[in-house]
Amino acid sequence: MSGYWVRNAGFALLATVVAVPSGFAEGPTYAKEVSRLMQENCQQCHRPTSVAPFSLMNYRETKARAKMIKEVVTSKRMPPWFADPAHGKFSNDRRLTDDQINTLVAWIDGGAPLGDEKDMPEPKQFVDGWQIGQPDVIFELPIEIDVQATGVVDYQNYQVETNFDQDMYVQAAEALPGNTKVVHHIIVTAIDPANPRDRANREHVAGMAPGAEPVWFEPGTAGIIPKGSVLNFQMHYTPTGKAEKDRSKIGIVFAKEKPKYISKTQGAFNTKFAIPAGNDNHEVLSSWTFDENARLLTLMPHMHYRGKDFKYTAVFPDGREQVLLAVPRYDFNWQLTYRLDEPLLLPAGSRIDCVAHFDNSDKNAANPDPKSEVKWGDQTWEEMMIGWFRYTALPDGETDLLKHDAQDSD
Repeated sequence: MSGYWVRNAGFALLATVVAVPSGFAEGPTYAKEVSRLMQENCQQCHRPTSVAPFSLMNYRETKARAKMIKEVVTSKRMPPWFADPAHGKFSNDRRLTDDQINTLVAWIDGGAPLGDEKDMPEPKQFVDGWQIGQPDVIFELPIEIDVQATGVVDYQNYQVETNFDQDMYVQAAEALPGNTKVVHHIIVTAIDPANPRDRANREHVAGMAPGAEPVWFEPGTAGIIPKGSVLNFQMHYTPTGKAEKDRSKIGIVFAKEKPKYISKTQGAFNTKFAIPAGNDNHEVLSSWTFDENARLLTLMPHMHYRGKDFKYTAVFPDGREQVLLAVPRYDFNWQLTYRLDEPLLLPAGSRIDCVAHFDNSDKNAANPDPKSEVKWGDQTWEEMMIGWFRYTALPDGETDLLKHDAQDSD
């Protein structure tokens, strides 16, 4: 979320010397250093109306969570980021630097002082929960949804007319849950009236899941919602023990001019697997081949609770291989998209190979049932194996770039 900061050593007042990071005359303070760290790395999710379970928008809230903050940043559980740094560079890399971690630890070990309030930055502004700023248009579910108190809620699909009288180009889009307690995920796709039955090629507009970011594109690139499209909201609700209501929505910011590149969403799927009961390292493979010259933009691996690791490899027509993303410790609780720092140019005939491993044993604490064989299914106690990615076609006038890209990789 479209969307969303070693070990916890004890602190002894007289016996412990706190290491102060270089650049500080004394220890860091909330007003001067920590407030800015929180704005840049935490508040996108840790604020009212967003997905995190508590807010970190001010000194009082941050100091109250200081002990927990130290534990999660030193163990590198927060901010959530699972890419192996040996493969690929990503523009949305959420990892804190060593200096940032040291600053937070020194501040906490130094008693979490406020400092001089004159050093405080201006509060970071968020618009009614929107991370993309004020949308140009907002579409809500057509009705308020009643979510049952207990049991299993099958995936729900609701459709909303856009009434667009021309193709619309999407610079940014964000799906926003109406009730974060019950909404597990939202997937909004555009049904093209020219091909309403073509489910496989519906364009993904935006989605919401734990840890997911809004969809946004660099200037010159945009998604497309064809003229007259209907938006399909796929809703996954998780009962809380009492009856709930929801009316989720999507906000869209349009490109100011027709883009040079139009984004497409695809996935390398495998729906035919069967993970044996008790198997702690079951391998599943999938592939997808480009039939046009392409610019690869993002990668998003998707599995459920038994997901263990995931890897994308590009295989070029000349046989070269390049690992694009390796996630050695997959966590279903964080549905992260990895945005390539620079688009990767792929000639027609290139292939995306994905390999995933699943742990269906009792060693996996998240496993709903290690005694059962598991196959493809929508519900989280079933499994999926999808290597999602976004790309754009490479115009004919830019095909010479493919030669330079191949030379640069030699």
